[in-house]
Amino acid sequence: MCDMEIEEDSTRKVSIENEETGAGLIVSEDDEVGLETVEIEGALKGLALIAQGIPEDEEPINTKELGDSSLASDSDDFGCITLENEEAELNSFDRDEWKGQDKHIFILSESGKPVYSRHGNEDKLVTLFGLMQALVSVAQADGDMIRAIRIGKVLIVFLHKSPLILVAVSRLDEATPQIQIQLTYLYNQVVSILTSKQLHQIYEKRRNYDLRRLLAGSERLLTTLANSLEDDPSFLLAAVKCLPLANGVRETISQTIVQYTTKLKDVVFAILIAENQLVTLVRMRKCFMHPMDLHILLNLIHASESLKTGESWTPICLPRFDSSGFVHAHVSYLTDDCEACLILLTVDRDSFFVLSEAKQKIVERLRRQNCLDALNNAMKTNWPTMDSIGIPQIRHFIYKSRPIAQFTMPRLPLPYASETEGKNELRRLFCGYSKLQGRIHAHSRPLRLLYWTGDKENLMGWMTSTFELYVTFDPLTKKYVAIEGVEKLLKWVRKEEEKLFIIESSTF
Repeated sequence: MCDMEIEEDSTRKVSIENEETGAGLIVSEDDEVGLETVEIEGALKGLALIAQGIPEDEEPINTKELGDSSLASDSDDFGCITLENEEAELNSFDRDEWKGQDKHIFILSESGKPVYSRHGNEDKLVTLFGLMQALVSVAQADGDMIRAIRIGKVLIVFLHKSPLILVAVSRLDEATPQIQIQLTYLYNQVVSILTSKQLHQIYEKRRNYDLRRLLAGSERLLTTLANSLEDDPSFLLAAVKCLPLANGVRETISQTIVQYTTKLKDVVFAILIAENQLVTLVRMRKCFMHPMDLHILLNLIHASESLKTGESWTPICLPRFDSSGFVHAHVSYLTDDCEACLILLTVDRDSFFVLSEAKQKIVERLRRQNCLDALNNAMKTNWPTMDSIGIPQIRHFIYKSRPIAQFTMPRLPLPYASETEGKNELRRLFCGYSKLQGRIHAHSRPLRLLYWTGDKENLMGWMTSTFELYVTFDPLTKKYVAIEGVEKLLKWVRKEEEKLFIIESSTF
C-alpha cells in the first residue's frame, strides 16, 4: 500500500511513501524524470482539478506528454486523448453540477472505460477517467497499490476491485478506511445487478466493454446509495436500524411469516421493512443475512418508487450471500393503508405466483391479529425521542449492539431537524460521529473511549465487546455530567432492549 501526499510548497514536490519499507521518493520539477513520473504528475494534476473546484485560470493538462502507454485504449471510441477534447471536457467541469459538490464518486473499468459518475456526464469526463486509470496502472507496474491521495483538505481514495476501479473525492473530513467501505458498497451494488461471475466474464471477453449498456436504468440505485452513504449511519456502523415495536407484536409477525413460508420450496429469506427500518427477518436454517446485503435490499426499496404500485418479481445478487448467482425477490407492500414492504427471497425463478399467494395469506392473518395497526402506529410515533428518554444533558445518540449488528437512535432534535439549517447541522453531526468512529477503529492506535469538545457540541465515543455508543452533548457539558448521562442512557437501553432490537431471528 502507498499513501501519496502533495505538498503545496514552492517546488511542488510529490512525495510517495511505502508503508511497509518506509522508503520515500521525492521528485522535484528540476529533476530529470521518466515517463512513469510524468504520468503520476499528470494524473495528480487532473485529480487536483476536482479538488480545487476547477478554477478558470487552470492550465489544461498536456496529455501529449503522457504518451499512449497508459491512456490509450484499443477501443475505437476511447483512443488517444487530444488537447481539443480535453479542453471541452474541462469546460464541462465548470458547470453548476460540479461547483460546490463536497463529494464525487467515479467508477471505471481497468482499461479506463467510464462506468458511473455521481455528478456530471461520464461521456464528458473521458480524460479524467483516463488519468485515474493511468495513476492506478503506474502504481501496479511497480507492484504497489494506491490507497489514498490527500490534496489540501481533499481526500482522494481508490479501491481497485478487478475488473473495476472506484474513486471517491471527498471534502467531508472522512477517514480513508471509511471511504473505502463506502466504495465497497458501491461495488457490491454493481455486483447485485450483474453478479461477480458475469462481471468478470464480460471483461475477460471484451476488455473495453462499455458496462453502462448493462447498467442502463440502474443508475438511480448507485446515486441513491451514494447519497445515503453521507447521512445514514447504517453504513458507517455496518448495522441495521430496527423499527421500535412491542416484542409481542414483532413475534406475531415473525411467526405468521414462518407459518406461510415454511413449506414453500427454496425460500431462503423473508424480510419485512417499514420506513427503511427492519421489522423482522425470517431465514432458512444455516442461512445468514449479512448487513451489507440487507443494505443493498433496503436501497432497492428506497430507490424504486415503482415497487409501490403492485407486486414485483426481480432477480438480485446478494454479494455476501452468493456473489456468483441471483436470488429472486418477490417485493410487495402489505396494503394500501400500511406501507410496510415484504420481501420474499427464493432461488426458484418460477415461484412468483406461489409467493404471491403466500403474501396474501400473511396479510390476512396480520390484519386479524391487529398487527397492521400496530405497524402504522409505530411508524407514526417516531419513538424514541430524547424528551421521552428524559436525559436532558444528551442531545442525540447512536447505540449499536455489536453481537447482532443492529443499532438505534432517537428522532433528530433541533437544530439538526431544522427546516432552514437542518441539512448543514445534520451533516456536521454525522461528520463528528464519523470522526469518532474512525478514531476508535483506527488500525494503528484504536481507542476504547474518546471525548471530543467543540464549539457547537461535545461528542463522546465508547466501544466495548458488546456495544458501540456515540453521544452528543451541549458544548458546555462537563465530563462528569456527560458520564452520568451515559450511565442513565445505558440503563434505558437495557430496559427497552426487546422493543428496540431483534434479539433472535426466527427460522423455517
